Amino acid sequence: MTPTKRFLSAIAIVSTFGLVAGACGDDSSSKSDGDTGGSTDKDTQLVGLAFDTGGEGDKSFNDSAVTGVKKAEKDLGITYKSLEPKTAEDRSKNLSLLVEAGGNPVVAVGFAFAEDLAKIAPENPDTTFAVVDGVVEEDNVKSLTFAEEQGSFLVGAAAGLKSKTGKVGFIGGVDMELIHKFEAGFTAGVKQTNPTATVEIKYISAAGDFSGFGDPAKAKEIAKAMYDGGADVIFHAAGGSGNGLFEAATEAGDGKWAIGVDSDQYLTAATRPAEAHPHLDAQARRCRRVRRHRGVHQG
Repeated sequence: MTPTKRFLSAIAIVSTFGLVAGACGDDSSSKSDGDTGGSTDKDTQLVGLAFDTGGEGDKSFNDSAVTGVKKAEKDLGITYKSLEPKTAEDRSKNLSLLVEAGGNPVVAVGFAFAEDLAKIAPENPDTTFAVVDGVVEEDNVKSLTFAEEQGSFLVGAAAGLKSKTGKVGFIGGVDMELIHKFEAGFTAGVKQTNPTATVEIKYISAAGDFSGFGDPAKAKEIAKAMYDGGADVIFHAAGGSGNGLFEAATEAGDGKWAIGVDSDQYLTAATRPAEAHPHLDAQARRCRRVRRHRGVHQG
């Protein structure tokens, strides 16, 4: 495989798995030393992976990017270096560190990188960047955006059919436009299959406060209140916070269901107590795989 084809294939594979929506210096954690495989000589392509706050281990949005880059590592012989921030202010520094390390492409996992990337990309014209769930109008940036409302509509349709009480819930991580698309699709899907059902909507944090993507305790509190109020199916679009929903569903007992997002979260049931398995229903993927491959090959 030529370097150019290997380069494009790396973006395709990493983005296919969800990249999936980013400290520097001594405050950053790099996964390149312990988790990258293969040679690290100058002929081995290095992919840079910049996570946003929350980082690896959310079993959802960020972990789908890890799955993708590890597949690229296995299939294409690339290596990767990933950085996670300690504070939101470290996004820009992490992007620069990955460029300095020789990462090409450098993938920013999350919409919050868009502003910083718009400044860094023109300064590094020989590096190809990608940003998930954001748009940056630069020649060397691939903007990976999706129709979140479409997958969420199907999830809503399933929830409407599954519900016995006629009450379902939606938990969003942050009250913002991107997550509103999940909410809108889900609500429309519920109404399509169960017109008399009600949808209770709660957000973990307000716009601009991204802690809502990493607060499972708050998600569990919200979910428990929804179940106690009669909801029997709850869908989350809240990243790592969704783990709290699954705990609440398990504790709520028979007849209570939780729906995951971004990754097939039923497959993570092996890492959860066995009693959780019956409560994990469908998952909302963003119908992104074919679109990502098509975009890369056309490019």
